[in-house]
Amino acid sequence: MSRSELDDVARLLEIMATLRDPERGCPWDLEQTFESIAPYTIEEAYEVADAIERGDIAELEDELGDLLLQVVFHSRLAEEAGAFRFADVARRICEKMVRRHPHVFGGARAERAAHAETWEALKRQEKGPSERVLDGVPVGLPALTRAVKLGRRAARVGFDWPDARGPREKIDEELRELDEAIASGERSRIEAELGDVLFAVANLARHLDVDPEQAARGANLRFETRFEGVERRVRESGRPFDAHSLDELEAYWQAAKADEPSQR
Repeated sequence: MSRSELDDVARLLEIMATLRDPERGCPWDLEQTFESIAPYTIEEAYEVADAIERGDIAELEDELGDLLLQVVFHSRLAEEAGAFRFADVARRICEKMVRRHPHVFGGARAERAAHAETWEALKRQEKGPSERVLDGVPVGLPALTRAVKLGRRAARVGFDWPDARGPREKIDEELRELDEAIASGERSRIEAELGDVLFAVANLARHLDVDPEQAARGANLRFETRFEGVERRVRESGRPFDAHSLDELEAYWQAAKADEPSQR
């Protein structure tokens, strides 16, 4: 890291210290706590992912800065509480990365699969023994991502299907139970069974080595693109949405879908 880069980091730390200064700081920043800014931290991480998804490198630079600010903010709060400083955060991650890459910093080489196994083993060793298999999976993760991680934890002790057929059949089972819940009209039961369907889908994604969050983001993007195609055709027709039948709108949808580049 160059001297100018180090200076920029130091300046950011100084700016945050000023914002939190009781005498001349910002009233909003002074009111914040770990809990109050945690949602912003999550939001900024999502905005980083969104910039990557859109391939917007200029936006990625900006969003990474916003995410770095969150790290600095939490570190400042911790320093004020006498817990740790930003330098401690940097030192801890440096030590962790060296420790978890013995094939790089220890001289031994490893294949990708072997490295992944070593990484997970070292993580478990660092955290120490746990009484519960599912301990340590953050509650604040996106639900589908957390479902995948919970499934992986259970798989470590053999509680898993041998291949993707198991979770695929489980989806059918959960859908039948959802149909029964819908027929009952019980709101809480419907919500629970729909949750089970989503969890089963996440398990299938895990077995297929697909990130369900990324798959869902892709589906959202395709829906947006196709619906824009529907809107364009509605405008071209000279009639408003409510003047179209559902069959007409479905025909517009299929036409918009056909306009997409082939996935093959």
